Amino acid sequence: MKKPILSIFLLLFFAVSSFSQKIDTTSSEQFNKLKEVLEKDKQIPYQTGSVDLNSEIKLSIPKGYKLMPQKDAEYVVYDLWGNPRQEGLMGMLVKDDYSIVNPAAWAFIITYEKSGYVKDEDADEIDYDEMMKEMHSSEADENEARAKQGYSTVHVIGWAAKPYYDKKNNILHWAKSLAFGGSADTTLNYDVRILGRKGVLSLNAVGTIDQLKDITEHVSDIIHIAKFKDGSKYTDFNPDIDQVAAYSIGGLVAGKLLAKAGILALLLKNIKLIALGLIAVFGKFGRKIIGFFSRDKTDEPQAETDTASENAVS
Repeated sequence: MKKPILSIFLLLFFAVSSFSQKIDTTSSEQFNKLKEVLEKDKQIPYQTGSVDLNSEIKLSIPKGYKLMPQKDAEYVVYDLWGNPRQEGLMGMLVKDDYSIVNPAAWAFIITYEKSGYVKDEDADEIDYDEMMKEMHSSEADENEARAKQGYSTVHVIGWAAKPYYDKKNNILHWAKSLAFGGSADTTLNYDVRILGRKGVLSLNAVGTIDQLKDITEHVSDIIHIAKFKDGSKYTDFNPDIDQVAAYSIGGLVAGKLLAKAGILALLLKNIKLIALGLIAVFGKFGRKIIGFFSRDKTDEPQAETDTASENAVS
């Protein structure tokens, strides 16, 4: 049996809280931030089973997953991870053992854009290799716009999984590998788009590139969880009264990734910064605490070296 990761963390964290008076101002701020995050983590009212996302969409949360509600997802994505605010964030779909203080976790960010009916006639004609070249050519201008807004640059390395459109179910999915700022780390964005009569539901899984296999294996669990209700389905489109989106399938994939990266940027990186902040406060003992979030734990913790602890946050 595995011990609850958060419980272990809390025991260790508060075991050293009495030493907080001895740390400098910067470390004290980090300490208070960590305490705030831990308290928030305990208060999130996750949802399971059948959930009405809004008046148009119903989610069927599969076994092994839970839904973080909109308000809490906004705290995580915007306040904790430091992403620019955007309209449309609806929640986060995570594994049932997920914790916001786990630097190794990945999550599907759920957003809904009421942009109109997206035509799919071009789905079989798109050259995605050529599209990637166009993304690379526009990258400099997009990053200039991001820099002016105070956000780090984004480099699209390439397709981690080429786009695929399921015309029967009107579901589009693909994956990109990205690099942020001058970092050598590669981040994975796995995108799922579910088309409806009035807009597009997006599920964006963000993790590291070495998590691609794990995320890909779970996409089949996720891809059919959302259903547009009667009257809002893709097949309910009425050309006489309904708005048509300004883009088609190709536009969904290409998008303005760098200018609108917001939710797609920095997600896991800032979790790692929180982990490193803990180390700044508690040194080697902090590394041991973080170690509980980077690997499975059995009933009896195994002895570890300082080197192994350092690797847990590298």
